[in-house]
Amino acid sequence: MSHRLRSKTAWVFDLDGTLTNPVHDFAHMRSALGMAENADILQTIAETKGAQRALLTQQLDKLEAHYAARASAAIGVEKLIAQLVKRNCLLGIFTRNTKEMALLSLQAIGVAQYFDSDFIIGRDQAPHKPNPVGLTQLLQQWQVQVSDAVMVGDFRFDLEAGRAAGTATVHIAKDEQRWPELTDYYYSSLVQLSADLAG
Repeated sequence: MSHRLRSKTAWVFDLDGTLTNPVHDFAHMRSALGMAENADILQTIAETKGAQRALLTQQLDKLEAHYAARASAAIGVEKLIAQLVKRNCLLGIFTRNTKEMALLSLQAIGVAQYFDSDFIIGRDQAPHKPNPVGLTQLLQQWQVQVSDAVMVGDFRFDLEAGRAAGTATVHIAKDEQRWPELTDYYYSSLVQLSADLAG
């Protein structure tokens, strides 16, 4: 790993599938919401008007609450976060969930104490990823340069948001790297990332 990643002082994480083990059954969620098989759930809701949009949002919130309460920690998550805290790094969450669901998930996986709630950005605080506005908001709150920041995630939307904001990007995925053009650093797990940071 480049020493440049070790020098980053502002770390922003995706939540589901990055700090948690994947539990969301998106096929079931789309079916329950009456959406097409490959639909982007949040984008579809955003493009829906009036009472139907409100109903879909309410249904999605219920589905997400179900999954958030059942969140389990990805292997190595607490060690990695504690490691970054020891380095005096700034920590944030940028998620497509609501802030409330993010807090519930962080509590479920045992790392809520490491994250200031002001630095948890959900879709109710900013446009959802891949729009980078939420990430940019965090960096502005912290008053840090994009060159000091990194966006960590398991999916293309996370990496696209990081790219658009100008931060370094870290892709965490058990399978092979799928978006090399969006990825500065690739790790198969948080354990591998933690080991690399330890040097």
